[in-house]
Amino acid sequence: MINPAELEILQSALAKLSEGFEALPDFQPGFDIDATKDVLQQVATRMQDNYPYYHPQYAGQMLKPPHPVARIAYALSLWVNPNNHALDGGRASSAMEKECIVELGEMFGWSRPLGHLAGGGTMANLEALWVAGKLRPGKRVVSSEQAHYTHKRICEVLGIPFTAIRSTANGRMDMSHLEDLLSEGDIGTVVATIGNTGFGDVDPLPAIRALRDKYDIRVHADAAYGGYFGLTENLGPETRRAYDRLGEVDSIVIDPHKHGLQPYGCGCVLYRDPGVGRFYKHESPYTYFSSAELHLGEISLECSRPGAAAVALWATHRLLPPRRGGEFAQGLDDSLMAAREFHQRLSASTEFVPLMTPELDIVVYAVTSADTATATARARQVFETAAADNLHLAMIELPAGIVSHYAQDMAVNSDTVTCLRSVLMKPEHRDWLDPIMASLERAASRSTAA
Repeated sequence: MINPAELEILQSALAKLSEGFEALPDFQPGFDIDATKDVLQQVATRMQDNYPYYHPQYAGQMLKPPHPVARIAYALSLWVNPNNHALDGGRASSAMEKECIVELGEMFGWSRPLGHLAGGGTMANLEALWVAGKLRPGKRVVSSEQAHYTHKRICEVLGIPFTAIRSTANGRMDMSHLEDLLSEGDIGTVVATIGNTGFGDVDPLPAIRALRDKYDIRVHADAAYGGYFGLTENLGPETRRAYDRLGEVDSIVIDPHKHGLQPYGCGCVLYRDPGVGRFYKHESPYTYFSSAELHLGEISLECSRPGAAAVALWATHRLLPPRRGGEFAQGLDDSLMAAREFHQRLSASTEFVPLMTPELDIVVYAVTSADTATATARARQVFETAAADNLHLAMIELPAGIVSHYAQDMAVNSDTVTCLRSVLMKPEHRDWLDPIMASLERAASRSTAA
């Protein structure tokens, strides 16, 4: 878990950082070293009460360990503790953030997007929908019923009408339902989910984009989870077509703290039209006087934000540039292939029924049972038994109709079914499929539900 080399690199970098402040009079803030050691031992003990998120046998929620360069750069920046609201709070880190925004925009073919980092996808999506509401006042926002629940909550906060669009059995937006609602004339923004968090499925963006001019709608892409996968070489044809059209949407949210190898929280919102910055315009009596350059607080709803997030992302981009064909993209391809191979192995098992073929790196599967109620009971038992065997999974509650579409021999005697869900977002997962499957099979064989 801990590589001593990381601490050596951090110590060397801190020495270099200190050189920039040698002209100041010597000052060493005092603190009780022994008491601090004692407290940190308590912290370390308390922190053992966590799942081993960093390990390949954690195949549950979407928790990807930060790259060592991101960890070290983040920690390094804390000795300065920059604030990326105004330039006098973080000159270097603000410059790094602006450079990162350009690089993230280039992933989608945008040369100079307006954007900034945010605390996470929720705050980034809130800003995108806030702008959408300004441009389409009084109009509804719609997203798939398999989109992240945050869109409905955000619209409640913003006072924007919201409607969920039905999803198909493969987890994508139902286009016929969308067009039925669009014909009513009161929809202003369609949220296309590029990698939903339940299944990893990608909404049919080319079809959504085709409706944009006909109905005068804005299209916002929530690519918080799946945004980086456009860099990969192994997307399916339909999925690739969706990613190839991402540059045509009005706004994009992407979370570097998911597949971008960053610590929490590091989200990002990007706008194709920099002119939307006018909606952010405000005055501050004391924060924007140190420079005539753009202060990031002038284009953000958040005020104080950790410059450390920008420093960590910038360092990661230097080591692992986010471009097709590079080392970073290869890690994503490994996750794609791990999910497909895992789906194939589940298909060959008599204990499990995999649902939709994974578009990205999330695999959802039911436990073989005579009926849906029993499938739920068995899934919960497998979840607990596997955890005792140090294999950590996640569960997802689905409408019985979706599950029965794939498990056609399973009788439906409940409204919903608890299924198992594995997010194979670590590149190492591909090499760990044998022990993962072995543990799953053991857990299923010990399931007592019949």
